[in-house]
Amino acid sequence: MEGMFYNVNGGFVEGIVRGYRNTLLTAQNYSNLTQCESIDDVKLQLGPAYGDTLAALPPNPSTSSLANKTTEKLVADFRYLQAQATGSLAKFMEYLTYGYMIDNVALLITGTLHERDTRELLERCHPLGWFETLPVLCVATNIEELYNSVLIETPLAPYFKGSLSHQDLDELNIEIVRNTLYKNYLEDFYHFVNNHPDMRGTPTAEVMSGVLEFEADRRAINITINSFGTELSKSERQKLYPQFGKLYPEGSLMLSRADDIESVGLAVSGVGDYKSFFDQMNQSGGVGAGNMAGGSANEGKSLEDLFYQKEMELSKLVFTHQFTHAVIYAWVKLREQEIRNITWIAECIAQNQKDRIGNYITVF
Repeated sequence: MEGMFYNVNGGFVEGIVRGYRNTLLTAQNYSNLTQCESIDDVKLQLGPAYGDTLAALPPNPSTSSLANKTTEKLVADFRYLQAQATGSLAKFMEYLTYGYMIDNVALLITGTLHERDTRELLERCHPLGWFETLPVLCVATNIEELYNSVLIETPLAPYFKGSLSHQDLDELNIEIVRNTLYKNYLEDFYHFVNNHPDMRGTPTAEVMSGVLEFEADRRAINITINSFGTELSKSERQKLYPQFGKLYPEGSLMLSRADDIESVGLAVSGVGDYKSFFDQMNQSGGVGAGNMAGGSANEGKSLEDLFYQKEMELSKLVFTHQFTHAVIYAWVKLREQEIRNITWIAECIAQNQKDRIGNYITVF
C-alpha cells in the first residue's frame, strides 16, 4: 500500500512537471524576444509564460529586476511541487536545494569576513537555498561562531564534518570550502539515487547517475583550469574532485597532474563529449567566459558555453523517460537556462548591442 502511494504521488508530481515543461519558451518566443526594442517589450512578450509575476515591475525595469522576478516564478513553481511530494521524492527534492544552500553559506561566510550588512547578504541569497535557520548564521560575530552554527543549524552539517574546520573558513580558502562542500554533496546525492530502495535499479537511478556524473566531471575540469596560477597544490586540487564520473579514476588522476589547458584536454580525451569540447574550444581560441557571459558573436563558443549546451541536451533527454524523479531536476536546469537566456537578451537590448542578442543557449 505504501509503495502504491509512492507511485501515485510520484506520477502526480511528474505530471505537473511535464505540464510545466510545456510552458518553457519556444523557438518562436525567442524569435519574438530578439525583435524587442526595450525591456518593456521583453516584459510584454514574457507575459503568457510568466503571468502576474512580472506585473509588479516598474516601467522599463533593470535587467537584474527582470532576472529576480523570473527566478521568483521558478521558485514558486518548485515550492508548489515540493508541497505535493512525499517519501523518497520529497527527499530527492531536498537534495536539489543543497547546491543553492552551499552557495548561500559561502556568501554569508564571505560577508562575515568583510563585515557586510546582514540584510544585504540575505537579500542576495538564492531563494531555493533558503532554509529556516539561514538568518541565524548572520548573528555570528566571528568565523568560529559561524562554523559552529553551520554544523548545528543547517542541512549541510554532514558535508562539513570530517572535511572542514573553522580555520578553513577564511578569505583565501573560501573557494576550497565551496568546492569541498560540493564534492561531498555530489557524492552523497549520487549514493542516494543509486542506493535508496525506491530508486535502486530504476530509471531515476540510471538517468540521475548520468547527469550527476556529468556535473562531477564538469566541476573537476573547472577546478583544474581555475587552479592554474594559484597557490593550490596539485594534491590539494585532487582532493576537490568528486570520486565518481566518467573521468574517474584515470582521467581524474591525469587532471590532478595537469599544468596547462593542453594537458587538461589530454586528460579528458578519453570521453568523446569532452574531447569534442576542447577541440571546438581550440578552434575558437580560448576558455573564456563565453557568449552567455558577454562574449561577442564572432568569438565562438567557450568551454562554459559548451558545458551549458551539454547540460541542456541531457536535461531534454530526461523527458524521454517515464516514471523518474529526474524530470524535476531536468526541469529546474531548463528553467535556469531560460532565465539566463532572458537576462542575456535583455542586457543586449539595454546596451543596444543587438548584434550579440542571438547568442543564447537553446532550451527547447
